[in-house]
Amino acid sequence: MSQSAREKAIERLREIGREIYLLSHVNALLGWDQETYMPRAAVEERAEQLSVLEGMIHDRITSEELGELLELLGAEAGNPGGSSDLLPVDRALVRHVYRHYTRQTRIPGDLVRAIARQVGVSQQVWAEARKASDFSRFRPELETMMELTTRKAEALGYKQHPYDALVDEFEPEMTTARLTDLFDSLGDRLSSLLDRISAVPQVENDFLFRTFPEDRQRAFSRSVISELGYCFDRGRLDQSTHPFTTSLGADDVRITNRYLENFFNAGIFGSIHEAGHGLYELGFGEEIRGNLLADGTSLGIHESQSRFWENMVGRSRSFWEYYLPRARSHFPGVIDDIDLERWYRGINRVEPSLIRVEADEVTYSLHIVLRFRLETALLSGDLQVGDLPEAWREQSSSLLGVVPESDADGVLQDIHWSMGAVGYFPTYALGNLYAAQFRSALLRDYPGLDSMIASGDFKPVLKWLRQKIHRHGSALTPGELCRQVTGGGLSADFFIDYLEDKYGEIYRLNAD
Repeated sequence: MSQSAREKAIERLREIGREIYLLSHVNALLGWDQETYMPRAAVEERAEQLSVLEGMIHDRITSEELGELLELLGAEAGNPGGSSDLLPVDRALVRHVYRHYTRQTRIPGDLVRAIARQVGVSQQVWAEARKASDFSRFRPELETMMELTTRKAEALGYKQHPYDALVDEFEPEMTTARLTDLFDSLGDRLSSLLDRISAVPQVENDFLFRTFPEDRQRAFSRSVISELGYCFDRGRLDQSTHPFTTSLGADDVRITNRYLENFFNAGIFGSIHEAGHGLYELGFGEEIRGNLLADGTSLGIHESQSRFWENMVGRSRSFWEYYLPRARSHFPGVIDDIDLERWYRGINRVEPSLIRVEADEVTYSLHIVLRFRLETALLSGDLQVGDLPEAWREQSSSLLGVVPESDADGVLQDIHWSMGAVGYFPTYALGNLYAAQFRSALLRDYPGLDSMIASGDFKPVLKWLRQKIHRHGSALTPGELCRQVTGGGLSADFFIDYLEDKYGEIYRLNAD
């Protein structure tokens, strides 16, 4: 193949990719509107709109022309990046497109449109069922969604478990077997730490349940994430039933959050969490800006960014050394009697709870193990949708020692199943592992990290993340990125060591 023909082929590949990129952002805009401002009566037509757009995107990613271009560029199963003569960034694009092309060509277009249509309806029904705390309202929609999801897994194909086909969409190269081994080991180590914490006096946190006016929470959250680097010229902070981040363009990355007037943690840490996702999306390098590589390489890596900012920065003592005086001024008279040490220990209280998004760092991953077990059982046929509420209660009791009294606090608390996002949940726990491993590398470069944070200087941290992680987008796989940044493959050891150090001090586990 001549150089001229190769250049024309890669240019055409970029053009098609750009169309897909733009259509996906239009699709995301409709989804964002549905979750924030859309009137209830619009749900049926919105479902049709989403279905049409998903069909258009699927048609482009599975087009005969795209397949011919990939063949011309030398992409194949053993060499997904194509010709070695291509520039590295172009080889990365070819590999990325080849992965999506091979996956999507296995899924019939009518199934893609059916799933998109069902998502449009299911999300609205889920929101209403959650508000009423009545799983029976959502059950028919979830049964339909699981039927469609099972068809999708069968169409994609798998070697061992149907869940493999689904989790690979969110975390490339991950398998059910690997997750099972990882989560069994992680669960044991977390349970051991939790047992030791439970055996010592509990820290006080009642002051977090005082009255924090919602408007003041919004203002405080906005000021904090702005100083972390989230730019409101390129984004928004709105409210939704379930916090989320969505990209509507290279310079339009929006986040949402929810606030509880009688629980401080939900608002501020939810905002920081979503801002971490937003900072990743806003940090893609110029060489990939506006094309299909301008996307997170996996949801585990994406979650590492939100969990890093939320917990490893936002729940650190140094962070509140800077922000506690500011918080007192935002909430006059509410927390004036709380000193830094009581505040730091209180916001990091470890206590098994019902709600995943409000869970502490030690127990959070156990919430993910619960969902992972239910999802794999649903896909294998060992669990029926109608039995989910009781199965949820049993797993919650076994893993966390708490049992939800209502569907809203149990099986209905997450939006993911209404989105058809089966296989998504494991990436939250993987994000914790990546975050701790990245943090270890950051500390090697910035041993004075705590002092910088205590002074309110977050620019070096964001710059490091941009250079090491954000700018690459999907040009590197999760495994490649982890090895390049940290020097080794993903390991749970960094996360466990981080928790042991932090909570060993907070709960004085090693005191004589």
